[in-house]
Amino acid sequence: MSNRHVGKYGFGTGGVQSGSKASQLMSSEAKGSGGGVRSGGATSTLQKIGGTGDSRGYSPGGIGSGTPAAHNMSHEARSSGGGVPSGGTTSTVQSVSMGGNAGVH
Repeated sequence: MSNRHVGKYGFGTGGVQSGSKASQLMSSEAKGSGGGVRSGGATSTLQKIGGTGDSRGYSPGGIGSGTPAAHNMSHEARSSGGGVPSGGTTSTVQSVSMGGNAGVH
C-alpha cells in the first residue's frame, strides 16, 4: 500500500525531489553521519517506501504488528534501553507517514 504522505514529503519513484523536505532530511542525515546516508536509516527507509509504494508497516494509523516497521521499532527500543528515541529511524519514518514534518521545516 502506498503512503501518500511519503510522496508529498518528496520521496518517490524518481528518487528524492530536489528542494523538498525529503532533500533537507537527507542532507541533515548525511552531515550527521560524516557525508553519507546509512542503509536502514530514515532517508533510505522513506525512499524505499516512496519508490516502491510498500509501506513496510508504517502508516497514518500506526505501526502494523509483525511488519518490518515493528521489527525496526523493537530493535531500536532494545538498542536504546527500552524506548524508541526521538529523531531515530522509527520515530522519523512514522512521523512522515502520519503527515508530520519529522523535524524538518
